[in-house]
Amino acid sequence: MIIDVLQQNQTFYIIAVIILGLLVGSFLNVVIYRLPIIFKREWRKDCCNYLEENYKAEIRLDTSNEPPEPFNLVQPDSTCPVCQHKIRAWENIPVISYLFLKAKCSNCKTPISFRYPFVELLSATLAAICAWKFGFSLTGFSGIILSWALISLSFIDYDTQYLPDQITLPFLWLGLLLNLSNTFTDINSAIIGAVAGYLVLWGVYHLFKLLTKKEGMGYGDFKLLALLGAWIGWQFLPAIIILSSLVGSIIGISLILLKKHQREIPIPFGPYLAIAGWIVLLWGTEINQSYLNWIS
Repeated sequence: MIIDVLQQNQTFYIIAVIILGLLVGSFLNVVIYRLPIIFKREWRKDCCNYLEENYKAEIRLDTSNEPPEPFNLVQPDSTCPVCQHKIRAWENIPVISYLFLKAKCSNCKTPISFRYPFVELLSATLAAICAWKFGFSLTGFSGIILSWALISLSFIDYDTQYLPDQITLPFLWLGLLLNLSNTFTDINSAIIGAVAGYLVLWGVYHLFKLLTKKEGMGYGDFKLLALLGAWIGWQFLPAIIILSSLVGSIIGISLILLKKHQREIPIPFGPYLAIAGWIVLLWGTEINQSYLNWIS
C-alpha cells in the first residue's frame, strides 16, 4: 500500500509532498490572482443591488479590461494576459514549463513574472519542511494545508491590502476543530488564543487611531492573528507579534531605503504575521524556551 510506504519511508514521503506542493502552488497562483477580482465583482454587484435602479447608471465602472463571465477559480482556462493565448497543459507544468519557455509566453513572447515559479517552489518548500518536522501525521497534514493558506493570504494582502474572510475564517474554525484532539495545543489555549489574537490587534488599532487619527492596520490582520492563535494557542501570541514586528520593520525600512516603496503608501502587515505564525507553528516551543532562558 502507498500509505504504508509513505509512513515507513520519510524520504519518499517528503518527495511526494514536494511534488504535491508544486502542483498546489500552481493552483495558489490562480487563487492569488482571481480571488480579488471575484470579490470586486461581487462588491460591485452588491452596490448596484443596494442602490435604487435610477442611480445604477451613474456608478457603472469600466469593466472592459476585466475577464469575461463566468469567472471563478476553475473557469475560464488560464490565458496570457497580453495576447489571450490559452495556456496548454504542457505550458502549465510547475517550474519546468517556466524554464522550458524561458520565462516568456509561447505566443507573444511577453515575459512571465518570476512570481509564478516562486509561489510553486515556496508551496513545495514549506510543505516539505512541515512533512519533515511533523512526519506522516494529522499534525503534518494540517501544517501543510495551513502553509498553503498563509501563502495565499500573504500574496493577496501584498497585492490588494486585503485579507479575505473566505480564507481566514474557515481556517480559524478549522484550527479550533483540530485542537479538540490536541493536534497543536489544547482546546482551551486555542479558544483563548483566537479571542486574544483578535482583541490584541483590535486594541492596538484603536489606540493608534486615537493617538494619530490614522488607521494603522485593517480588520483582516485581527482575524489573521486570531486564526494563528486558534491553531497554536495563546502562549505563542507574544512570539508571533514580536517576530512579525521585527520582520516587518526590517523589510519595510529596507524597501524605503532602497526606494522601492513610497513612505506614504501603507505596507501590508498580513505577510509578516503569516511568516511569523508559520515559524512559530514549527519552532514556537524552542523560541519561547530560548526567550525564557535569555531573560532568566
